[in-house]
Amino acid sequence: MDLTPQAFRAINKGFKSLHDAGFGSANPQWSKIAMLVMSTTAATAYGWLGSMGAIREWVGDRVINQLSAFDFEIKNKEFEHTVGVLKTAIEDDALGVYSPLFTDMGKQAANFPDNLVFGLLKNAFTTLCYDGQYLVDTDHPVLDKNGAVQSVSNHQGGGGAPWFLIDDSRAVKPIIFQQRKPFNFVSLADPDDDNVFFRKEFIYGNDGRMNVGAGLWQLIYGSKQTLDATNYEAARAAMQSLKREGTDDPLGISPNLLVVGPSLEGKARRLLEAEKDAAGADNVNKGTAKLLVTPWLT
Repeated sequence: MDLTPQAFRAINKGFKSLHDAGFGSANPQWSKIAMLVMSTTAATAYGWLGSMGAIREWVGDRVINQLSAFDFEIKNKEFEHTVGVLKTAIEDDALGVYSPLFTDMGKQAANFPDNLVFGLLKNAFTTLCYDGQYLVDTDHPVLDKNGAVQSVSNHQGGGGAPWFLIDDSRAVKPIIFQQRKPFNFVSLADPDDDNVFFRKEFIYGNDGRMNVGAGLWQLIYGSKQTLDATNYEAARAAMQSLKREGTDDPLGISPNLLVVGPSLEGKARRLLEAEKDAAGADNVNKGTAKLLVTPWLT
């Protein structure tokens, strides 16, 4: 191939098209358990997570729910993926060898939020949230209707494979995916670039700025107990029994998503999809939640 400016423009456009096609073909799952927040600075504060106010009868002055009671922020991180294409490959018309590489690069970029979100889910037992406790913990401080601090648990204990119940029906989620800059295809692919002159290599890549953090612990319940009807029903009851802070009113949690790793998929499907339970009676848990199986909980 003659290394003309027109040829390089066509090559660069082709690699970008392959990257973008790979990005569009991905099917990430992170949005099922995390909410997207667009960030405009190096870090974003989430003091409002401490406010779980509700509609009330307007008698007298308004009751203002303070949104800055908690000092909690998520700092953005930079991520990149870079590959080099040898000048000789272009000269020898060997570009087809690189086509799957750029398609996969784009697909990896689209799926990368899964790495962050489900990585945090796996570590929910050791990741701090806005109240200073772990996202899944035994002692979240909550005010009761009398103004006294009570410890509330969203952790069932156990020592086996983890599974989680989540309320995914709300705009707020138990995990925050914060995006400052989405992944963008970039290149050093001009014949006059130093990398071409010194190393005979054209450089292509993508990069983005983003991060994840814990959202509302009230919307998730974690367990390492055996996944069976007894423990599943206890987890559902615990979530639905949560009270709105400072009142005796129910928080209105709907645990409608069960998240498991591959090792628990069979048990989860029997629990949520079978017509009969192990004793041959009607399965009262059938259809009570959707199922999400993720390899991140292996």
